[in-house]
Amino acid sequence: MPKPLTIAVDVRDLRVAKTGTRTYLQEVCNELKKMESHDLRFHFIDTSIPVYSGNNKYLKLIEHVRYQLWKQLILPIKAFFKGCDIVFCTDNFVPLIHLGYKTIPVFHDAFFFETPEYYGKLWLWLYKKTAIPAARRSPFVITPSAWAKKQINHYTHIVNDKLIVVHEGPKTLNNNLDTTSTKQLLQSLSLKPQSYILHVGSMFKRKNIPALIYAFNEVKKSGYPELKLVLAGPTPSTQIDNDYKLIVNAIDETKLQSEVVLTGYLPDAALAELYKNALMYVFPSINEGFGIPVLEAFSYNLPVLVANNTCLPEIGGDAVLPFDPFDTTDISAKIKQVLEGDDLRKDLIDKGVKRLSLFSWHNTALQLVEVFKKAV
Repeated sequence: MPKPLTIAVDVRDLRVAKTGTRTYLQEVCNELKKMESHDLRFHFIDTSIPVYSGNNKYLKLIEHVRYQLWKQLILPIKAFFKGCDIVFCTDNFVPLIHLGYKTIPVFHDAFFFETPEYYGKLWLWLYKKTAIPAARRSPFVITPSAWAKKQINHYTHIVNDKLIVVHEGPKTLNNNLDTTSTKQLLQSLSLKPQSYILHVGSMFKRKNIPALIYAFNEVKKSGYPELKLVLAGPTPSTQIDNDYKLIVNAIDETKLQSEVVLTGYLPDAALAELYKNALMYVFPSINEGFGIPVLEAFSYNLPVLVANNTCLPEIGGDAVLPFDPFDTTDISAKIKQVLEGDDLRKDLIDKGVKRLSLFSWHNTALQLVEVFKKAV
């Protein structure tokens, strides 16, 4: 019997990753586990040592060292002894050394190059000295969108033939709240069903949330006394890329304290309820590698409005209403179009359902396995 294709999947990142990168790793692992067979085997390799995720700068420095030790020594040795053909990492960094295997990294975006001021100098140095050389040694590098591929090629000069676009899917939000719990959640946030605009995402600067608040203020000035804006997502731990203060300032300046709801971190079940009861989803980000929340909004039959830049038109296709994220008047005008246009709202919802059928984590996993096979 021929030896099965054996893939090592680095899952250490599940201990620290948040938002989109965590979703990617979790969802891909769930699908790959279903695909195991006599000719395809996966080893989900983790560390046995707790990973530090606090803000103490000295402990963070130690964790940087431990992370590189994991990537460049411990993970390679574990993969070697398990007889792996491929080492697959979803957090940009793969081992530089190849002990009988080949490596496949995922580069989700080019943020390291586009906004280096939001990253620590040590992290940037390590990225350039280890992640980029290791990616160049890999037979292929996975990217989530054609936009991300273009940017990664531009900044890293990794040839286009090695950059493989594999789309992502919507996050699986297990909705296990009963009717009573749903009412309690909405009441705790002073919300009514179908009376709020929703945005989901951590409060990074690139999310452009203050612009959404100012646009919402323009909408409120033209009427809609019951309408609210819900900003669901945690505040980033890093202060460099944290937009929380500007968000609070925008709320104070527009005197919308009772109309803008900051939820903070929410478990998946609560997030699912917010999607289910929202009026529309608005995504004003000025830089995304993929934009999973667009698909999440499609899955809950919401009309979706997105910024007309980076990957968002590519992922949304004709199922989204685009706007200029730097023009609050344009954002507010598009929001009012959806509020006032029943036909437009229905058309966006119907197109969103069709568009969503093109994306799934099952398809992601199938395409990844094809890349693994091609690599060996």
